[in-house]
Amino acid sequence: MLIEAEGVSVAIGGRPVLDGEFVRCVPGTMTALVGPSGSGKTTLLHCLGLLLPVDRGRILIDGKDVTKYGSATRRRFWRDHAAFMLQDYGIMDDESVAFNITMRSSPLGRRTTGDEKRLAQVLEQTGLAGRQSEAASHLSGGEKQRLALARAIYKRAAVVFVDEPTASLDAANRTKVIDLFTEFAASGCTVIVSTHDFEMIEACDSRYEIGSGRAAVRHVDQHSH
Repeated sequence: MLIEAEGVSVAIGGRPVLDGEFVRCVPGTMTALVGPSGSGKTTLLHCLGLLLPVDRGRILIDGKDVTKYGSATRRRFWRDHAAFMLQDYGIMDDESVAFNITMRSSPLGRRTTGDEKRLAQVLEQTGLAGRQSEAASHLSGGEKQRLALARAIYKRAAVVFVDEPTASLDAANRTKVIDLFTEFAASGCTVIVSTHDFEMIEACDSRYEIGSGRAAVRHVDQHSH
């Protein structure tokens, strides 16, 4: 799914946060949104994910102008195509790992329904094998981050919006999470990451610096590391 911002400007509380931003996020790649703290990385991420309206400019999905989508159409986009990994991971602590991934439980509430084989595969892939019935509250920060990613993989999201995914992770978990995002993009997904983590930026196919317009998209040479 091709996601684009064309000349997007946003003011929050009367203060301009974004001013005429252009970015193109291509399927099968990871795009890093970069810039100093307070530059509007998260705001742009939220605009691209249709979480925040824009004041000027357009958001395009596969070439279609979606800037004026109403709430029902936005919800459909979120449900059918998008996954979000924002700062709080979006994890329901009192629910099981399996429920957090499939978002389905049986009428009796005791068992998660959904594709069990796929669930097992996704848990294996994200390093959470055998932990489906555990409460999510038992997981560490790094594990919760991987759980949020497991949910995106399970639902076969076409586009994943990610905010500072490695901010609170130790080195081992950081590498694991970056590798999982790389695999996810390689499978054809559009991955958009707001980050200031050098390792994460290096792993991305292109990076877009907030505030510097169209010229700032630089492709990272994938063969150099």
